[in-house]
Amino acid sequence: MPFDEALERFEPVLGLETHVELGTASKMFCGCPTAFGAPPNTHVCPVCLALPGALPVANDKAIESTIRIGLALNCTIAEWCRFARKNYFYPDMPKNYQISQYDEPLCSNGYLDVEVDGRPFRIEIERVHLEEDTGKSTHVGGATGRIHGADYSIVDYNRAGIPLVEIVTKPIPGTDGLAPEVARAYVTELRELMRALGVSDVRMEEGSLRCDVNVSLMPRGSSAWGTRTETKNVNSLRSVERAVRGEIERQAAILAEGGKIVQETRHFHEDTGATTSGRSKEEAQDYRYFPEPDLLPIAPAPEWVEELRAALPELPSARRRRLQGEWGVSDLDMAAMHNAGAIDLVEATVSAGVPAADARKWWMGELARRANESGTALADLPITPAQIARVVELVASGALNDKLARQVLEGVLAGEGSPDEVVEARGLRIVSDEGELSSIIDQVLAQNADAADKVRAGKIAAVGALVGGVMKASRGKADAGRARELILEKLGVQA
Repeated sequence: MPFDEALERFEPVLGLETHVELGTASKMFCGCPTAFGAPPNTHVCPVCLALPGALPVANDKAIESTIRIGLALNCTIAEWCRFARKNYFYPDMPKNYQISQYDEPLCSNGYLDVEVDGRPFRIEIERVHLEEDTGKSTHVGGATGRIHGADYSIVDYNRAGIPLVEIVTKPIPGTDGLAPEVARAYVTELRELMRALGVSDVRMEEGSLRCDVNVSLMPRGSSAWGTRTETKNVNSLRSVERAVRGEIERQAAILAEGGKIVQETRHFHEDTGATTSGRSKEEAQDYRYFPEPDLLPIAPAPEWVEELRAALPELPSARRRRLQGEWGVSDLDMAAMHNAGAIDLVEATVSAGVPAADARKWWMGELARRANESGTALADLPITPAQIARVVELVASGALNDKLARQVLEGVLAGEGSPDEVVEARGLRIVSDEGELSSIIDQVLAQNADAADKVRAGKIAAVGALVGGVMKASRGKADAGRARELILEKLGVQA
């Protein structure tokens, strides 16, 4: 069912569960390293393989990071809590259970504010709990990469045991047609928060931040919430938005025909934006939790929690408000920079000595256009804030005009070297030699006698065509202002 029609008949309710791998040097309960990309099954030990007699020890740094996340999300920090064993039958945990937190999360009842199209949304956080990540399964031989149809599966346990924080929202009603954008804005803000705290690299493409998207629909006018589905492990911001939109359309079509939504997990397909059925959704009681007997409870001292609270860095929303004031830009322009992922780039360019207006002009103008054309994120363009600063400096010094500066950017993006190297290699510096400029003007006047006569007759506006001729003859390298002065001087006309 088309999205707009679905929203006319049903109200969506979201729920988002986000997993964040913490950037600790060692795993959650052992000393194995956590570096990404190591050969399979080389970062394992008796503890993370749960061999007989091996005992886990909780990673203090992971506990500290989780408390800092909870504080930044305005949560209540538990004075006492403990780990639990979450038992299930999965091949990607060598223990055959996962150490997690069940009814005693470390952080609870917080919120995160986001804004979409000028509308504020407060996303309430139900819990933030600490657990260990699972291993990685690869299914070989099938057409889809799923276990169904595969010839065999292999498991890499390097990831098993890496500290993982799960952030669970309360149900999010009231988003209506902005539901996909609200989901994306929430994950975006959460990712920026993790970066500001320095607790994770939050690389979605490597799985260090991934989101489970819950969607349900209820008929307009009803207060009874619908059955939800959970689309697992969505690993890009764009996919979060597409998964919500796709589930709204899919569920609405089923409900409109009198069908029922099955509570289940679903797989998201990047190529089509559609989801397919995974497995029936287990409830908490299906996992058979019980307290982990080999680990001490967590009881953070209130004084320590307050020390961590006082040491929190400036959070992303506060930073944006500060920068907006410093840069003197409108809410709309600031939102555009935020959505384009340009704030860090503009700030770094400003730090390199460039006025904020110039930094914003180049990142949100020429470079944003080139990023869109190439389908590349702005931050992934092969150009640095320092290089933009140098281009702005060359323009300010009169060595380049905007047209030439765009050619310099083109050369830098093409890998031709630094801005100065591109200027020299392409011969882009503005013609500053008066003799050379005068010679070009003489040629243009000789070739455009009619325009020159009009200027002599007092039609000053006709000088524009002559300046244009000079710019064309110099391949854009003439100083247009100085060319105009010299043309009028040669024609004996007062400006």
